[in-house]
Amino acid sequence: MLGLCGGYQMLGRTLSDPHGIEGAPGTVPGLGLLDVETVMTPEKRLVAVTGTSLADGLPFTGYEMHIGETVGPDAGRPLLRLADGRLDGAVSADGRVCGTYLHGLFADDGQRAAWLARLGAASDGASYEAGVDAALDALARHLEIHVDCDRLLALAR
Repeated sequence: MLGLCGGYQMLGRTLSDPHGIEGAPGTVPGLGLLDVETVMTPEKRLVAVTGTSLADGLPFTGYEMHIGETVGPDAGRPLLRLADGRLDGAVSADGRVCGTYLHGLFADDGQRAAWLARLGAASDGASYEAGVDAALDALARHLEIHVDCDRLLALAR
């Protein structure tokens, strides 16, 4: 099981919000699948990152977008090493549950293929970026055919 960002936080023992950032101040129990605790912090981290997976040494690209700090014994077994030397994530003692603050991990074709291989599946080799570009091109063509874009832009002004 892999939790990304808020999913990572929910996999821990507790999630505390002492400043009331996400609602009333307090602490709620997590799922307890990772031996970590998260405390919400007022500072939001939003940054593009690169690094390597500690499971297999493969490079990755992605971004961090989160508030909070997660600590605990399972964080002593991090999932990723960021290019700036920071470690990210946590892995359970049995290796079956992990979490990370990294977004976009599966948009990285090599990482996606490696995760699928760990689960006994094969990647279809599709390029995430090419798929996104094709979907956006198809949407643009559809809009050009079915929407009066000039009129819409004029109304927006």
